[in-house]
Amino acid sequence: MQDALKSTPAELLAKYDVPSPRYTSYPTVPYWDAKPLTQAQWMQHVKQAFRKTNSSEGISLYLHLPFCENLCTYCGCNKRITKNHAVEEPYLYAILQEWERYQVEFEEQPRLTELHLGGGTPTFFSAQNLKKMLEAILEKVEVTPDAAFSIEVHPNATNAEQLQVLYDLGFRRLSVGIQDFDPRVQFVINRMQTFEQTKETFDAARAIGYTSINADIIYGLPFQNADCIRHTIERVKELRPERIAFYSYAHVPWKSKSQRRYCEADLPEPAEKRALYELGRNMLEEAGYIEIGLDHFALPEDELCLAALNGTLHRNFMGYTPRHTELLIGLGASSISDTGTAFMQNIKEVEAYEEAIEAGVLPLLKGHELTEEDMIIRKHILNLMCRLYTSWAEDELPYIVDALIRLQPLEADGLVDYSNHDIQVLEAGRPFLRNIAMCFDAKLCKAKPTEPVFSKSV
Repeated sequence: MQDALKSTPAELLAKYDVPSPRYTSYPTVPYWDAKPLTQAQWMQHVKQAFRKTNSSEGISLYLHLPFCENLCTYCGCNKRITKNHAVEEPYLYAILQEWERYQVEFEEQPRLTELHLGGGTPTFFSAQNLKKMLEAILEKVEVTPDAAFSIEVHPNATNAEQLQVLYDLGFRRLSVGIQDFDPRVQFVINRMQTFEQTKETFDAARAIGYTSINADIIYGLPFQNADCIRHTIERVKELRPERIAFYSYAHVPWKSKSQRRYCEADLPEPAEKRALYELGRNMLEEAGYIEIGLDHFALPEDELCLAALNGTLHRNFMGYTPRHTELLIGLGASSISDTGTAFMQNIKEVEAYEEAIEAGVLPLLKGHELTEEDMIIRKHILNLMCRLYTSWAEDELPYIVDALIRLQPLEADGLVDYSNHDIQVLEAGRPFLRNIAMCFDAKLCKAKPTEPVFSKSV
């Protein structure tokens, strides 16, 4: 172990602030096999995972609801901007038809342990339509006693009726988008949202009975400075959410054209951006929050924090979660599914997605069947992202020997401590967790991309 860093924090930042994946999966989507899985092959993976784990751990469902009334320019998610709410019913019908395609293949009733609605803005949909869709899904599943249902909400598009309907159907978690309370930052990212509007959503949810609320904050946004972060977190502390996702802004203008509303000169410099995170982290820790994995914080009594402490924290396409399920089925345009042995992403365009459903086929875009090497590397990246530690058996060493070589500079800089059988991320290495995981990323290292693919790591 290093007694002291050989490089200054500024030197480390300059060295390691490079484009890298966020590692919600391995392999990452850009490096999935070019040869697509057929529908039959994909369904075999689904059925295999279902038979193996449905009775023991249940399954997870992710529903992608892509519609928003207004465009937030920072957002890199798959979304459709419209004020035409006539799109609601056809889209929800398509989701139910897609779910039916899966259900007919199952030999027993699915046991649902996790359900998440993401977007887009899921509360773009009316309370009545959300109820209709969710009742149709829930009537044919067994909800496990410890099931966790959550939804992403935008305070400007959320009302008490929606929250009550969701609560009555078993939802207890909200994730509330905030990003920044500074008016200038809000203007440039086109997300005007007052503290009072946000507090109304928190108060309504608390009054109804929601037990866990997450607040999303982003650092590194255009025109953002220390005063912005200080002000935003002070107001968020008044709301006292159980969880906080304090994300690094991902600048990917080649992928998200809306980010061209501003330029890189409007963004904080790398050292300034990192200082924003350090400021926010210190404020959150002083307020009693515990740092978990990458960019996440939770109160000590929250389920996510307890999972991190007892070693059951998991990370998938929905982010960090306190429970593991082998089978995650994504429904809706662009959503991604995971069977443990294969990944699959749906068609991204809403119309093409609905047309595929209407034609009676699964709306599959591209998939990847994991090799033995993929699964070994995936396990170690997942361990690092969730536990800051991983170890390996002797027979796994041939698959990660190159990773150990790539880790040598990071060990020399005091970021990791590793031996021939394990690796521990040190405190100084936490800001560079994506870089550490990237050392294990065999596909990325072989590809050597020459064009922009990912956002910066720090």
